[in-house]
Amino acid sequence: MPSHLDVPGAERPAPRRPDAPRRAAKHRSSRLSRLSRKRRTQLIGLTAALAAAAGTTAVGLSSSASGPSATTTTGLNPSQAGDLTAARIERRDLGSRDASRVDLSATRKAQADQIAKQRAARLAATATLTQRRSLALAAAKAANAKKAGAKARALAAAKAAAIAKAKAAAAAAAAAPKVVLPTTGYHLTARFNQAGGRWAHNHTGLDFAAPMGTPVRSVMAGVVIQADWEGAYGRQVKVRHSDGTVTSYSHMSEFDVSVGQHVQAGTKVGAIGMTGNTTGPHVHLEVLPGGGAPIDPEPWLREHGLNP
Repeated sequence: MPSHLDVPGAERPAPRRPDAPRRAAKHRSSRLSRLSRKRRTQLIGLTAALAAAAGTTAVGLSSSASGPSATTTTGLNPSQAGDLTAARIERRDLGSRDASRVDLSATRKAQADQIAKQRAARLAATATLTQRRSLALAAAKAANAKKAGAKARALAAAKAAAIAKAKAAAAAAAAAPKVVLPTTGYHLTARFNQAGGRWAHNHTGLDFAAPMGTPVRSVMAGVVIQADWEGAYGRQVKVRHSDGTVTSYSHMSEFDVSVGQHVQAGTKVGAIGMTGNTTGPHVHLEVLPGGGAPIDPEPWLREHGLNP
Protein backbone atom coordinates (compact mmCIF):
# COMPACT_ATOMS: atom_id res chain seq x y z
CA MET A 1 0.00 0.00 0.00
CA PRO A 2 1.22 3.51 -0.74
CA SER A 3 2.50 5.41 2.37
CA HIS A 4 1.99 9.06 3.31
CA LEU A 5 3.36 11.44 5.89
CA ASP A 6 1.01 12.25 8.69
CA VAL A 7 1.72 15.98 8.83
CA PRO A 8 -0.77 18.21 10.57
CA GLY A 9 -2.65 20.25 8.04
CA ALA A 10 -1.50 18.18 5.06
CA GLU A 11 -4.05 17.15 2.50
CA ARG A 12 -4.93 13.44 2.63
CA PRO A 13 -5.49 11.67 -0.73
CA ALA A 14 -8.97 10.39 -1.57
CA PRO A 15 -9.49 6.62 -1.31
CA ARG A 16 -9.52 4.65 -4.53
CA ARG A 17 -12.79 3.33 -5.53
CA PRO A 18 -12.87 -0.24 -6.75
CA ASP A 19 -14.80 0.66 -9.82
CA ALA A 20 -12.28 3.39 -11.03
CA PRO A 21 -10.49 2.79 -14.24
CA ARG A 22 -6.81 1.61 -14.25
CA ARG A 23 -5.62 4.77 -16.08
CA ALA A 24 -6.66 6.98 -13.26
CA ALA A 25 -4.53 4.93 -10.83
CA LYS A 26 -1.27 5.84 -12.56
CA HIS A 27 -2.19 9.54 -12.58
CA ARG A 28 -3.05 9.45 -8.92
CA SER A 29 0.25 7.75 -8.11
CA SER A 30 2.23 10.50 -9.85
CA ARG A 31 0.25 13.21 -8.07
CA LEU A 32 0.78 11.55 -4.69
CA SER A 33 4.52 11.42 -5.34
CA ARG A 34 4.64 15.18 -6.00
CA LEU A 35 2.62 15.91 -2.89
CA SER A 36 4.89 13.68 -0.84
CA ARG A 37 8.00 15.52 -2.03
CA LYS A 38 6.41 18.92 -1.31
CA ARG A 39 5.41 17.86 2.20
CA ARG A 40 8.85 16.40 2.76
CA THR A 41 10.45 19.70 1.75
CA GLN A 42 8.16 21.62 4.10
CA LEU A 43 8.99 19.19 6.89
CA ILE A 44 12.72 19.54 6.18
CA GLY A 45 12.44 23.35 6.35
CA LEU A 46 10.52 23.17 9.59
CA THR A 47 12.99 20.66 11.02
CA ALA A 48 15.94 22.82 9.93
CA ALA A 49 14.42 25.83 11.63
CA LEU A 50 13.89 23.81 14.80
CA ALA A 51 17.43 22.45 14.57
CA ALA A 52 18.86 25.94 14.12
CA ALA A 53 16.93 27.11 17.15
CA ALA A 54 18.07 24.09 19.17
CA GLY A 55 21.72 24.31 18.03
CA THR A 56 21.91 20.97 16.08
CA THR A 57 24.49 20.65 13.35
CA ALA A 58 22.62 18.41 10.87
CA VAL A 59 19.08 17.31 10.23
CA GLY A 60 17.96 14.17 8.42
CA LEU A 61 14.57 12.68 7.55
CA SER A 62 13.91 9.05 6.75
CA SER A 63 10.76 7.78 4.99
CA SER A 64 9.72 4.32 3.99
CA ALA A 65 8.55 3.59 0.48
CA SER A 66 7.99 0.53 -1.60
CA GLY A 67 10.55 -0.42 -4.11
CA PRO A 68 14.14 -1.56 -4.22
CA SER A 69 15.34 1.45 -2.09
CA ALA A 70 13.39 1.25 1.17
CA THR A 71 15.11 4.16 3.03
CA THR A 72 15.91 7.69 1.76
CA THR A 73 18.00 10.29 3.80
CA THR A 74 17.46 13.97 3.08
CA GLY A 75 19.87 16.78 4.48
CA LEU A 76 19.90 20.61 4.56
CA ASN A 77 20.60 22.49 1.38
CA PRO A 78 23.94 24.37 1.19
CA SER A 79 22.42 27.76 2.08
CA GLN A 80 20.66 26.41 5.16
CA ALA A 81 23.73 24.45 6.24
CA GLY A 82 25.94 27.54 5.86
CA ASP A 83 23.53 29.68 7.86
CA LEU A 84 23.31 26.97 10.50
CA THR A 85 27.12 26.60 10.70
CA ALA A 86 27.63 30.37 10.88
CA ALA A 87 25.06 30.65 13.67
CA ARG A 88 26.72 27.78 15.54
CA ILE A 89 30.20 29.34 15.17
CA GLU A 90 28.90 32.74 16.23
CA ARG A 91 27.25 31.24 19.30
CA ARG A 92 30.44 29.33 20.12
CA ASP A 93 32.59 32.45 19.72
CA LEU A 94 30.18 34.49 21.81
CA GLY A 95 30.21 31.79 24.47
CA SER A 96 34.00 31.66 24.40
CA ARG A 97 34.26 35.44 24.65
CA ASP A 98 31.75 35.52 27.47
CA ALA A 99 33.63 32.73 29.27
CA SER A 100 36.93 34.56 28.65
CA ARG A 101 35.41 37.77 29.98
CA VAL A 102 34.14 35.96 33.06
CA ASP A 103 37.51 34.26 33.62
CA LEU A 104 39.44 37.51 33.03
CA SER A 105 37.10 39.47 35.29
CA ALA A 106 37.45 36.88 38.05
CA THR A 107 41.25 36.86 37.64
CA ARG A 108 41.44 40.64 37.74
CA LYS A 109 39.17 40.75 40.76
CA ALA A 110 41.32 38.14 42.53
CA GLN A 111 44.49 40.10 41.66
CA ALA A 112 42.90 43.35 42.85
CA ASP A 113 41.83 41.70 46.10
CA GLN A 114 45.34 40.31 46.62
CA ILE A 115 46.93 43.72 45.93
CA ALA A 116 44.46 45.38 48.30
CA LYS A 117 45.27 42.83 51.02
CA GLN A 118 49.01 43.32 50.51
CA ARG A 119 48.61 47.09 50.62
CA ALA A 120 46.47 46.86 53.77
CA ALA A 121 49.12 44.59 55.36
CA ARG A 122 51.88 47.08 54.48
CA LEU A 123 49.84 49.98 55.84
CA ALA A 124 49.15 48.06 59.05
CA ALA A 125 52.85 47.20 59.42
CA THR A 126 53.82 50.83 58.79
CA ALA A 127 51.26 52.04 61.31
CA THR A 128 52.54 49.54 63.90
CA LEU A 129 56.15 50.59 63.29
CA THR A 130 55.20 54.26 63.50
CA GLN A 131 53.35 53.65 66.76
CA ARG A 132 56.30 51.76 68.21
CA ARG A 133 58.68 54.53 67.19
CA SER A 134 56.38 57.14 68.69
CA LEU A 135 56.18 55.21 71.96
CA ALA A 136 59.97 54.75 72.04
CA LEU A 137 60.51 58.45 71.31
CA ALA A 138 58.03 59.46 74.01
CA ALA A 139 59.73 57.12 76.50
CA ALA A 140 63.16 58.52 75.59
CA LYS A 141 61.89 62.08 75.95
CA ALA A 142 60.32 61.26 79.32
CA ALA A 143 63.56 59.62 80.50
CA ASN A 144 65.62 62.61 79.33
CA ALA A 145 63.20 65.01 80.97
CA LYS A 146 63.34 63.02 84.20
CA LYS A 147 67.13 62.93 84.07
CA ALA A 148 67.32 66.64 83.28
CA GLY A 149 64.90 67.37 86.11
CA ALA A 150 66.94 65.31 88.56
CA LYS A 151 70.13 67.08 87.43
CA ALA A 152 68.49 70.48 87.73
CA ARG A 153 67.22 69.62 91.20
CA ALA A 154 70.68 68.41 92.22
CA LEU A 155 72.26 71.60 90.91
CA ALA A 156 69.63 73.70 92.67
CA ALA A 157 70.19 71.79 95.91
CA ALA A 158 73.97 72.22 95.61
CA LYS A 159 73.56 75.91 94.88
CA ALA A 160 71.20 76.34 97.81
CA ALA A 161 73.65 74.46 100.05
CA ALA A 162 76.53 76.67 98.88
CA ILE A 163 74.45 79.80 99.49
CA ALA A 164 73.43 78.54 102.93
CA LYS A 165 77.04 77.74 103.74
CA ALA A 166 78.19 81.18 102.63
CA LYS A 167 75.45 82.81 104.68
CA ALA A 168 76.41 80.74 107.70
CA ALA A 169 80.04 81.65 107.28
CA ALA A 170 79.12 85.30 106.92
CA ALA A 171 76.91 85.12 109.98
CA ALA A 172 79.66 83.37 111.94
CA ALA A 173 82.17 85.95 110.81
CA ALA A 174 79.79 88.70 111.79
CA ALA A 175 79.12 87.10 115.13
CA ALA A 176 82.77 86.30 115.82
CA PRO A 177 84.95 89.23 116.79
CA LYS A 178 87.32 90.44 114.11
CA VAL A 179 90.96 89.88 115.07
CA VAL A 180 94.08 91.43 113.51
CA LEU A 181 97.78 91.26 114.28
CA PRO A 182 99.12 94.13 116.43
CA THR A 183 101.59 95.45 113.84
CA THR A 184 103.08 94.87 110.39
CA GLY A 185 106.58 94.37 109.01
CA TYR A 186 107.66 92.52 112.14
CA HIS A 187 109.62 89.48 113.25
CA LEU A 188 109.20 87.64 116.53
CA THR A 189 112.09 88.07 118.98
CA ALA A 190 110.66 86.41 122.11
CA ARG A 191 107.83 83.93 122.80
CA PHE A 192 105.65 83.13 125.77
CA ASN A 193 107.31 81.53 128.85
CA GLN A 194 110.75 82.04 127.41
CA ALA A 195 113.51 82.47 130.04
CA GLY A 196 115.92 85.39 129.94
CA GLY A 197 118.11 87.68 132.03
CA ARG A 198 116.06 90.77 131.14
CA TRP A 199 112.89 89.57 132.97
CA ALA A 200 112.29 88.87 136.61
CA HIS A 201 110.19 85.85 135.59
CA ASN A 202 109.77 83.90 132.36
CA HIS A 203 108.47 85.89 129.41
CA THR A 204 104.72 86.60 129.70
CA GLY A 205 103.89 87.57 126.14
CA LEU A 206 104.94 87.71 122.49
CA ASP A 207 107.42 90.32 121.20
CA PHE A 208 106.82 91.79 117.70
CA ALA A 209 110.02 93.68 116.69
CA ALA A 210 109.53 96.36 114.03
CA PRO A 211 111.04 99.73 113.07
CA MET A 212 110.54 102.68 115.40
CA GLY A 213 107.24 104.46 114.85
CA THR A 214 105.45 101.49 113.18
CA PRO A 215 101.76 101.71 114.19
CA VAL A 216 100.51 99.43 116.95
CA ARG A 217 96.82 98.44 116.58
CA SER A 218 94.17 96.90 118.80
CA VAL A 219 93.74 93.23 117.89
CA MET A 220 89.93 93.30 118.54
CA ALA A 221 87.18 95.82 119.17
CA GLY A 222 86.81 96.95 122.78
CA VAL A 223 87.17 99.75 125.34
CA VAL A 224 90.48 101.29 126.44
CA ILE A 225 90.89 100.68 130.18
CA GLN A 226 94.48 101.90 130.53
CA ALA A 227 96.86 104.27 128.71
CA ASP A 228 99.78 105.02 131.05
CA TRP A 229 103.41 104.39 132.00
CA GLU A 230 103.82 100.98 133.59
CA GLY A 231 107.42 100.64 134.97
CA ALA A 232 109.43 98.00 133.12
CA TYR A 233 106.64 97.83 130.47
CA GLY A 234 107.16 101.49 129.55
CA ARG A 235 104.17 103.13 127.83
CA GLN A 236 101.34 100.62 128.04
CA VAL A 237 97.73 100.47 126.70
CA LYS A 238 95.14 97.89 127.76
CA VAL A 239 91.85 97.16 125.92
CA ARG A 240 88.96 95.09 127.33
CA HIS A 241 86.98 93.18 124.65
CA SER A 242 83.36 91.98 124.62
CA ASP A 243 84.17 88.48 125.95
CA GLY A 244 86.08 89.97 128.92
CA THR A 245 89.51 89.23 127.51
CA VAL A 246 92.08 92.03 128.00
CA THR A 247 94.93 92.65 125.56
CA SER A 248 98.03 94.66 126.62
CA TYR A 249 100.49 96.61 124.37
CA SER A 250 103.81 97.72 126.01
CA HIS A 251 107.12 99.55 125.28
CA MET A 252 105.39 101.95 122.86
CA SER A 253 106.85 105.32 122.01
CA GLU A 254 103.47 107.12 122.20
CA PHE A 255 99.79 106.85 123.08
CA ASP A 256 97.09 107.39 120.47
CA VAL A 257 94.00 106.56 122.61
CA SER A 258 92.68 107.49 126.02
CA VAL A 259 90.87 105.60 128.79
CA GLY A 260 87.20 104.96 128.05
CA GLN A 261 87.61 105.22 124.27
CA HIS A 262 85.90 102.56 122.10
CA VAL A 263 88.18 101.11 119.47
CA GLN A 264 87.71 98.64 116.59
CA ALA A 265 89.96 95.83 115.49
CA GLY A 266 92.87 97.60 113.75
CA THR A 267 92.45 100.96 115.53
CA LYS A 268 95.86 102.55 116.19
CA VAL A 269 96.60 102.69 119.92
CA GLY A 270 100.29 103.76 119.73
CA ALA A 271 103.61 103.19 117.93
CA ILE A 272 106.62 100.89 118.18
CA GLY A 273 109.15 102.22 120.76
CA MET A 274 111.83 101.26 123.28
CA THR A 275 110.34 102.53 126.55
CA GLY A 276 110.78 100.46 129.72
CA ASN A 277 113.02 97.42 130.02
CA THR A 278 113.97 96.68 126.40
CA THR A 279 116.98 96.33 124.18
CA GLY A 280 115.33 97.21 120.88
CA PRO A 281 112.16 98.64 119.32
CA HIS A 282 109.20 96.21 119.62
CA VAL A 283 105.72 95.82 121.08
CA HIS A 284 105.15 93.35 123.88
CA LEU A 285 101.67 91.72 123.44
CA GLU A 286 99.94 89.98 126.32
CA VAL A 287 96.53 88.18 126.36
CA LEU A 288 94.76 88.07 129.75
CA PRO A 289 91.41 86.10 129.73
CA GLY A 290 88.97 87.89 132.07
CA GLY A 291 91.76 90.33 132.90
CA GLY A 292 93.61 87.64 134.93
CA ALA A 293 96.91 85.82 134.41
CA PRO A 294 98.41 86.01 130.92
CA ILE A 295 98.27 83.06 128.43
CA ASP A 296 100.32 82.27 125.35
CA PRO A 297 99.18 84.78 122.67
CA GLU A 298 100.31 82.59 119.76
CA PRO A 299 97.68 79.76 119.98
CA TRP A 300 95.04 82.35 120.92
CA LEU A 301 95.72 84.24 117.71
CA ARG A 302 95.61 80.98 115.73
CA GLU A 303 92.21 80.17 117.25
CA HIS A 304 91.03 83.45 115.75
CA GLY A 305 92.39 82.63 112.33
CA LEU A 306 95.76 84.39 112.54
CA ASN A 307 99.24 82.90 112.23
CA PRO A 308 101.81 85.26 113.79
